[in-house]
Amino acid sequence: QAKYAATGDTVYAFGNMVVSDPMGNWLKCFAALALMATLVYGRAYAACRDMLRGGELFTLSLFALLGMFVMISGNNFLVIYMGIELLTLSSYALVALRRDHTVSTEAAMKYFVLGALASGFLLYGMSMLYGATGSLDLQEVFKSISSGQVNHQVLIFGLVFIVAGLAFKLGVVPFHMWIPDVYQGAPTVVTLMVGGAPKLAAFAVMIRLLVEGLLPLAIDWQQMLMLLSVASLAVGNLAAIAQTNLKRMLAFSTISHMGFVLVGMLSGVVGANTAAAGNGYSSSMFYVVSYVLTTLASFGVILLLSRDGFESEEISDFAGLNQRSPLYAGVMALCMFSLAGIPPMVGFYAKLAVLQALVAPGDTLHIALAVYAVMMSLIGAFYYLRVVKVMYFDAPTSTARLTAPLDVRAVLSLNGALLLVVGLLPGGLMALCADAIVKMLAH
Repeated sequence: QAKYAATGDTVYAFGNMVVSDPMGNWLKCFAALALMATLVYGRAYAACRDMLRGGELFTLSLFALLGMFVMISGNNFLVIYMGIELLTLSSYALVALRRDHTVSTEAAMKYFVLGALASGFLLYGMSMLYGATGSLDLQEVFKSISSGQVNHQVLIFGLVFIVAGLAFKLGVVPFHMWIPDVYQGAPTVVTLMVGGAPKLAAFAVMIRLLVEGLLPLAIDWQQMLMLLSVASLAVGNLAAIAQTNLKRMLAFSTISHMGFVLVGMLSGVVGANTAAAGNGYSSSMFYVVSYVLTTLASFGVILLLSRDGFESEEISDFAGLNQRSPLYAGVMALCMFSLAGIPPMVGFYAKLAVLQALVAPGDTLHIALAVYAVMMSLIGAFYYLRVVKVMYFDAPTSTARLTAPLDVRAVLSLNGALLLVVGLLPGGLMALCADAIVKMLAH
């Protein structure tokens, strides 16, 4: 995949239903690596909770990965929908994998009901667009809308449902109800599976549907994304302050980060100036990739501490971690700094790229949104730094040293180092994202 991504050819297959382009290939590489890291981190956790029997964990996670691949490469409404279903059905089963665990089962049930609703929204929106344009193919839909011979009201109606369905999958306010419960209730290794790699696939679907298919309607969906992002930044950051459970806190922080991704998406300017559009979408892609990288490391540390039936979910469980294991406390601190957007971490450059793309057109509304986003990020810094304070300045609850297998130590150290290295030298990843988006806009 990486070889194909680097050469940068766009290839269509199966009668234009599937597309292979640099953006898709890079996102597939990142998704596969993210799932690999998840399974490395979660193996010990899953083994001591009897989740490895029968191999369901691996089978379902690979099916989920296949679903992500289909989502990323879909060039047709039905193919994209198939990929989404494959991913979500695997996720429901993964969340409910511990049958004896009532909290997990409850989380899976909530996830299932709301996920089914979201799928219905998406399908309904797609059927409206199919009815209006007479095609399920993204390029054909694009041409049809551009021709101006389609009933605009039907298109907007379908668009509203599609944006709502996508917002559900990303977990943006007001479609975020499932996120805190699923993150907290699912086994931690599954929380990472649901909260890591699928975000890359959801971003790809958003680009495919809104940019490749519905770009002529951008003036309409930009306003919707603006409302969603404003609400997500507020609710995510303010609700996270009140949490004592780390997984729940990270769930609310996810909501605010997805709000930031939407800010990048809506800053792509339409009309004559397409240069800025590329900046908006590539900053958004950079943000998603850096967010997944950080999430992997933070949950990796949580999984390390969760041993022998003990769930290290509360923030207080991290008290004095620096005295027990300076390495893991260091990695966790890097994660928190990155999520809070403190330089020189990768999270800072991701936020900076999004805000630069947002203010580039010089539009008053965009500048106001940028100021608002920065204010919300400052609120967010409080609850991330609280975790660092607990790890470094509170007395440890136990003095036992933390041990981990060599592979976990190696992957976690590499993961933590990447946060710093990509933060200090963000140019490579930025160029990769920009190149992928430019080639995507070209076809």
